[in-house]
Amino acid sequence: MEDLNQTSHGRFVLLGLSSVLYLQIIFFLIFLLMYIITLSANVLLVIVVTINSKLQTPMYFFLCNLSIIDICFSSTIVPHILRNTISKDRSISLLACALQMFFHLAFGATECVILAIMAYDRFVAICKPLHYRNIMGKKLCCCLAAGSWSFCFMKSALHVVLTFQLPYCRSHYVNHFFCEMPPFFQLSCKDTWLNEIAMYISAGMIASCSFILTLISYIHIISTILKIRSSQGRKKAFSTCVSHLTVVLLYYGTIMIVYLRPHSKYSSEIDKTVSILYTVVTPILNPIIYSMRNKDVKDKLRRQLQQLLIAPMLSPAGLKDKSGQIIRFWVK
Repeated sequence: MEDLNQTSHGRFVLLGLSSVLYLQIIFFLIFLLMYIITLSANVLLVIVVTINSKLQTPMYFFLCNLSIIDICFSSTIVPHILRNTISKDRSISLLACALQMFFHLAFGATECVILAIMAYDRFVAICKPLHYRNIMGKKLCCCLAAGSWSFCFMKSALHVVLTFQLPYCRSHYVNHFFCEMPPFFQLSCKDTWLNEIAMYISAGMIASCSFILTLISYIHIISTILKIRSSQGRKKAFSTCVSHLTVVLLYYGTIMIVYLRPHSKYSSEIDKTVSILYTVVTPILNPIIYSMRNKDVKDKLRRQLQQLLIAPMLSPAGLKDKSGQIIRFWVK
């Protein structure tokens, strides 16, 4: 009865992941741990790239963009999941739901485009190394990043406006753990064909085109790698490509399942599972796959951590030997 009173005043009730107490506790702990790891890994990556001049390259510029997207993407969804998991009141206001849907769509679409740009950057670096600096100049990188963010945010605003113009007279109970378009189409008593067509066109333009561009880039990259004479070099390059492609396939695949599936094939349970993969799992994998396995980033990170650990142990006057000379510590 309390929930009905709340939804009658322009509120929706997110049913969440489970109503079983012990499962709620397990889900809460798992999501909290994954959120902490996501924030820590991505913030650390941004800091390391920002303070090291040697990492001021196009590849790390786009990696920073990806990390910022992952931080914002997770923070849009996960805190609300944590609240709903342990709270009896799972209602959300119309404005809060619209904002959550807007930022979720915007950050998700921007990540698709940035992943495609990163694949193109690697294609130029590996297949056209002599022209890399001329092609991937600072101006082009900034334009690509700014264009991706701007276009995806404008597109998301359009979808949110179209979605919340629908009349919701069937129910205000959303069988999902956050505000996403497909579950809301099920609640409307009006034909949602226009919204679905707009969603398919948008997903086709962004997710499918980005995926195809990424795939084409990696086909050229792999063909170039095959020409490497050193078997150890080929193995190392293939290992990196496979890791990158795994993340790309997981992210693009799950998004296309949710947003390009026919209306008649909708399943709330499948959508919940798939949504967890691209909203919670991939933001953790991205910094690990794209950055932490990178030798340059690992070296810079290790040096930075060692400096932070050693510095507090040194007294202001420094450590002196018997001859009064200051002992210097060099981090190798």
